[in-house]
Amino acid sequence: MSDLTDTQIPRIRPETVIAQYRAELVRLSYVRGSINIYLRSIRRLFQLMEEHSVPLAELTPDIAADLIEQAPWRCDRKQYALFIVRRFVDYLATQGMAKPPTPPTPAELARTALRRDWEDYLRRQRGLADNTIIRAAHVIDQFLTFRFGDEAFDFHRIVPNDIAAFLQRQSGHKMPYRDKTQPAHLRNFFQYLFRKGLTATNLALCIPKVAQRHAARLPRHLAPEQVEAVLAAVRSDRHYGRRNHAMILLLARLGLRAPEVIAIQLDDIDWRAGELIVRGKGKRHDRVPIPPDVGEALADYIRHDRVSTSRSLFVSSRAPHGPFKNGQVLNAILKDAFARSGVKPPCPYVGSHVLRHSLATNLVRNGHR
Repeated sequence: MSDLTDTQIPRIRPETVIAQYRAELVRLSYVRGSINIYLRSIRRLFQLMEEHSVPLAELTPDIAADLIEQAPWRCDRKQYALFIVRRFVDYLATQGMAKPPTPPTPAELARTALRRDWEDYLRRQRGLADNTIIRAAHVIDQFLTFRFGDEAFDFHRIVPNDIAAFLQRQSGHKMPYRDKTQPAHLRNFFQYLFRKGLTATNLALCIPKVAQRHAARLPRHLAPEQVEAVLAAVRSDRHYGRRNHAMILLLARLGLRAPEVIAIQLDDIDWRAGELIVRGKGKRHDRVPIPPDVGEALADYIRHDRVSTSRSLFVSSRAPHGPFKNGQVLNAILKDAFARSGVKPPCPYVGSHVLRHSLATNLVRNGHR
């Protein structure tokens, strides 16, 4: 397919294009706040196009991203703006107003096919959650780029020294101190390649496990009175106290993980039997008893605060009151509760696992195994 030229793409005023895209976002049920953020980034893109004399006919997602990269933005806003303008240019291409995307090369097609098959393997055979699969795919993309660059993949050429060199390079980067999963993702990938017959040997065997020096001690935790102080601080929130209290109680009393709390559906609660279905790791579903105070908190939230057509139990307070995308909301709730209660977190990173660890530690100290 030949590239479109200025004579093939009609000249359209930016405000006309922006109005059309606004209508598209409304059709897709975007809320007004999100639409305004999108349109601010797109107006800025048109300004940059005019400053750098970039015609609409020559616009591609990569050119739009380069323009955004050169402009002064706050770091977090720049990343969001890059996502927005790439999506916007893709929309323009479907409407015949911008250059269509370049057809993928055979190497890119092979990489896409491999990634799709590997992700399906992780989902079906390993039972991993989508967020974990995304993080794993990012690590593997980094390794394949490190080893092959833009060349076609030849997995028989990979040797243990390649893996060691990659991990050494990664360990030299500044990474989150809690992230110890890269060797595990690589190990899963090479097990997959060996099962598929794409490597002659199982290279996963040459990847050592990360040492856990702290395994002999109990995890960092809160004392029972500190847990109760944090719960009281959560409940005292005037606006979202009932919902947040119910969510945090599930962490503190049942030891659930944050994604398990977010995944609860209304139909998962068996009020007559006093049980709750927990959607755990590996797509396992377990039935657990609901303690009385947890049941009261859930009923209080559903009766007085919950307004939504979604079947998810916990939903956003903002219209259209949809489910939460991930468990980060629980970390934010806990961080605020620690600040208001005066309780010092047991570790620098305030995460929802602190309540799970606290429950387990206090049970062990009370003689439960």
